[in-house]
Amino acid sequence: MKKLLFPFLLLLGACQTPSADMPSAQDVQDSKPLGKTQLYHNPISADKPLDPNEAAKMLFEEMAFDFGEIKEGESVEHVFKFKNTGKSPLNITNARGNCGCTVPKWPKAPLAPGEAGEIRVVFNSTGKKGIQEKDVYITANTIPNKTVLKIRANVAN
Repeated sequence: MKKLLFPFLLLLGACQTPSADMPSAQDVQDSKPLGKTQLYHNPISADKPLDPNEAAKMLFEEMAFDFGEIKEGESVEHVFKFKNTGKSPLNITNARGNCGCTVPKWPKAPLAPGEAGEIRVVFNSTGKKGIQEKDVYITANTIPNKTVLKIRANVAN
């Protein structure tokens, strides 16, 4: 019994020793906040009230596109053109289709106010039949932060 008790107590003591890498609660409380140069520049942030007039804005020439009738197995592409009509640089962080058959490509670099951009959407009709309606979800530093583009095609055999 003594042979089992000693290793158990040793293990228990090791588990309760504070880690040298972990800051204490006092260290965290005493730490200084990051300076503005250490933060990613975002004109809409938690340190000041949200002002929709200062945000980036995407103004699309069109929000939906109909390819009409296409043949099954055909891949078609459409370019959605837009402009940043806001007062802040536009950062598109993600764009995704609601299925693997719809693939968007978007500008990765920030777009300055007044700058134009485009989102290319490729729809692959392989294995699809009939009317297909797909969504492309865009996430950006806009208000609201989600924008939905729509495509439609009638896939014939």
